[in-house]
Amino acid sequence: MIRIWRLPILFVALLIISGGSLLIGRYPFPISSLWAAVSGANPLLHALLIHVRLPEILAAVMVGAALSVSGSAFQALFMNPLVSPSILGVLSGAAFGAALGIVLGLPWGLAQVISFGFGMLAVFIAIFISRLYPVNPVLMLVLGGIISGALFTALLTMVQYLANPYTQLPTIVYWLMGNLGGVRLSELRIMATPILLAVLALTAFGKTMNVLSMGDEEARALGVSVHWARMLIIVMATIASALTVSLVGMIAWVGLIVPHIARFMVGPDNRVLIPASALTGGLFLVIADDISRTAFSVEIPLGVVTDLVGIIAFMLVLHRLRKGWTA
Repeated sequence: MIRIWRLPILFVALLIISGGSLLIGRYPFPISSLWAAVSGANPLLHALLIHVRLPEILAAVMVGAALSVSGSAFQALFMNPLVSPSILGVLSGAAFGAALGIVLGLPWGLAQVISFGFGMLAVFIAIFISRLYPVNPVLMLVLGGIISGALFTALLTMVQYLANPYTQLPTIVYWLMGNLGGVRLSELRIMATPILLAVLALTAFGKTMNVLSMGDEEARALGVSVHWARMLIIVMATIASALTVSLVGMIAWVGLIVPHIARFMVGPDNRVLIPASALTGGLFLVIADDISRTAFSVEIPLGVVTDLVGIIAFMLVLHRLRKGWTA
């Protein structure tokens, strides 16, 4: 059953939770001080709100939406409810690229570009491997992704071994845990456009994903160019995923769990599920970021929180999958 009327509710909930998140953290301030912070009448609160809290919340919304939409797209494409954005090796490739940039001592902006490039390369390797053995395209893509992911995971381990244990290695390890705290507005302005375009493109492919979920033969019979549609969806989902890793590091579980939460709320129709996943993913990561900033006396890495929350959510998903994926 399609429940499109829940999309506005998700949007309003995202706005309310995001707005409230601006006021909480290690240094909370009352809502009565909000105008002083926005106008700059209180320079300290202004700096905290505009240069620390706002970029972090915007990054949480953007990253959560991108990973969730990518996860939904891959689950529809591979017809598997346990698929995540890492299925084709993009996260391993992007992680290796960022670690390589850190070890080489490159400026962080250039390291992010390298991270994105290696994320895309990992997926292209998976696609290339699948083309060598065109027996079962979907299965070969999965196997190609396993090979590509294993390759870049091994390279990442090598880079960590070669890194300076006192300066570079802690930076790599902390970055791999996932963190929104260091994101700047200038980075968001650069990343926002391609991520938004990728999300909108995947939303536009919602009807095509519905057809592809029926199987290749049925899709061809309905006039869909299966190969090119599959490749375009993979490229768009990969762009969104690789950009998030290059921006904030590794954030686990979001792309796997959130699509199921969204599917439970709005139904399996990808025309509605994709935008619902974007809204739910942003909401999920904002709440996870709030927990990471307020649950303990020190801020803990966001990836730790998503791991813990993801395990609980995954158990609930497994319970629901007993009733059927599209229930």
